[in-house]
Amino acid sequence: MPRAGSVDSDVDIDIGALFASLWQNRVRVLLGAILLTLLAFLILSFISPKYRAETRILIETRESVFTRPTGDQGDDRPVLDQEGIKSQVELIGSSDLLKRVIAKLDLANNAELAAGAEPSAIKRLLAGIGLAADPDATARDDYILQAVRDRLLVYSVQNSRVIVIQFSSKDPALSATVPNAIADEYVSTQQASKSQSNADATGWLEPEIADLSKRVKDAEAKVAAYRSSSDLLIGQNNAVLATQQLSELSSELSRVRANKAASEANAASVRTALAKGAPVETLPSVMASPLIQRLRERQVQLNNDIADLSASLLSGHPRIKALRSQLADLNQQIRLEARKVLTGLESEAETARLRETELNRSLNGLKAQSSKAGEEEVELRALEREATAQRQLLESYLTRYREASSRTDRGYLPADVRIFSRADKPIEPYFPKVLPMTAAAFVASLLILSIGTLLSALFSGRALRPAHAVRAKAAPVEAKVVASKPVVLAPVAETITTPHKDEPLAPAVAAPVFTPPAESKEHTTDHSGISAVADRLMASGAARAVIVSPEGDEASALTILLVRELADRGVRVVLLDMTGSGQMGRSMLDGQDHAGMTDLLASEQPFSEVIHADHYSQAEIIPLGTHDPAKAMQSIGRLPMILNALQSAYDLVVVDSGPATADELKHIVDDGSELVMSLINPDDADVKAISMAIFDGGFIKPELLTPFKDGALELDDGAIIRATL
Repeated sequence: MPRAGSVDSDVDIDIGALFASLWQNRVRVLLGAILLTLLAFLILSFISPKYRAETRILIETRESVFTRPTGDQGDDRPVLDQEGIKSQVELIGSSDLLKRVIAKLDLANNAELAAGAEPSAIKRLLAGIGLAADPDATARDDYILQAVRDRLLVYSVQNSRVIVIQFSSKDPALSATVPNAIADEYVSTQQASKSQSNADATGWLEPEIADLSKRVKDAEAKVAAYRSSSDLLIGQNNAVLATQQLSELSSELSRVRANKAASEANAASVRTALAKGAPVETLPSVMASPLIQRLRERQVQLNNDIADLSASLLSGHPRIKALRSQLADLNQQIRLEARKVLTGLESEAETARLRETELNRSLNGLKAQSSKAGEEEVELRALEREATAQRQLLESYLTRYREASSRTDRGYLPADVRIFSRADKPIEPYFPKVLPMTAAAFVASLLILSIGTLLSALFSGRALRPAHAVRAKAAPVEAKVVASKPVVLAPVAETITTPHKDEPLAPAVAAPVFTPPAESKEHTTDHSGISAVADRLMASGAARAVIVSPEGDEASALTILLVRELADRGVRVVLLDMTGSGQMGRSMLDGQDHAGMTDLLASEQPFSEVIHADHYSQAEIIPLGTHDPAKAMQSIGRLPMILNALQSAYDLVVVDSGPATADELKHIVDDGSELVMSLINPDDADVKAISMAIFDGGFIKPELLTPFKDGALELDDGAIIRATL
């Protein structure tokens, strides 16, 4: 970033002049592009064309060639994944396969491939005297093999089982012949491998089948012998007979127990009815007897007859008495029959109990027999599983043996690959593409020459112009005249020290109400002093200007006018308010308090949040801030870093330190800084005392910033500092 003093020598890029230079040199650029294009065309024309052809192979998933199992149960896994495809790609590009193709096509005598294989006369001479290795035939074969590899490209198409074989050559016929020959040799190799695999399979399977047949026979004999010795007879549903009988007996026992319970219940109900003298003819078990049913019908008939006669005869009539006597006999007969039914039910229940006892005895015997049969059945199943496994393995071996034998006997050896696209003789070369590459050369040369012309205009200065775009000066803020004497701000008792030294940085000062500068009868207000200081700062090339305002905020108003003057001249300037009152920031930001210097020192806000634009000019300001000044000054060690960062981004950094002392100024004034005294009343005794203390501190004579034409500061030692005019 240029300094303030270099503003008059700043330059901008003149876009119009830049492209005008391109237009002025259009003939040269166009002719140069044409010449370069012709040169590229000639070079491409002399390059020997190269042709490329490709053959495509499909890896098929046919019946797999027998692979020797790794265990007793076999482990035949014809899995062809991406790793398998990559393995086939490596096999196609293997040295053995390529050497066989080279021998079949006699590529060793091909002029293109053998070019450079023959040693030069010098190399032969050196080999003859022992200074170089003897170029034997083996080395020549290796060279031919490497030449084939350089022109060969074998790859697999992603997410497929297709392998592509590409070969490039200056001879179009050779570019098609080589990939086809490689594909044919690969298929032949696969067939030979499969034939060998079949031979190995039959040779290995024959003794294995013989041994396995004997083991199957022994296993089945063990099953039969064990079944006979353990008396494990098989019933229905392939179940052991004892287990089946146990199931049937359990079902019978359940039925008998149900019948017994029903008979006992019926007998109990009849017995209870007889004991209580209740009618028994209504009981279901009694009513089931045919005799009881007939007696019941007769009972109903007698009751009906008695009822009919009672309507016409008295109860003592012989007819009615006879009927009632018959009814009593009938009821007695019913009860006798009920007792017989009860006896029958009790007999039935007793029979059921006896049957239950017998079944329980038989069931217990079958349980013991079934338990023993279960234990023996476990062993039988183990023997059967072993026999079944051996039988299945034998059947698998027999099937594979028949397949391998049939392929060997009938010559049926299909490889798991298929050439589905053979290479044809290419018509057009793939390199060089004369017309497209010539067009690309024309565009590239035109672009390069145009860029060269533009860079030449920039470096020669023809496309640069001075930065005279100075903005119109803003109307200066006229100071209102007040009849009061300027307020002199005194520092408070407490000072803030740096983290490393006990030197005070800047005293905290009171924040008075902003009062514009006053003019006396002896002076007249004029802004030529401000303009003169601005000229001096721009001419000095200073990166930092430190302004001391002994009279407080009233004198700091001149700093605001100076900063705005510099901004109107096109200088990128930023003002740091370190007066302690913050009145400068509020004056330039319409009375608003924003984050500023204290927030930046305390690391509470970044640079982007503390830099604000002046509302009345192009200048920028970092106000005092909203953070506690005492806490912020604890990080005063960051101040030099902050000032250096601002100087790298702005032409000029202006720091208003207020009524700072000489010790305090040492923290913000460096070798490249300009010191400016901002004074309203240079004749004031306090102002002279503060100024004298600054000079006694070792600082050089500062610039004097005053609003009066004849402003001057006369020190006690007789020295006079006048405003620059």
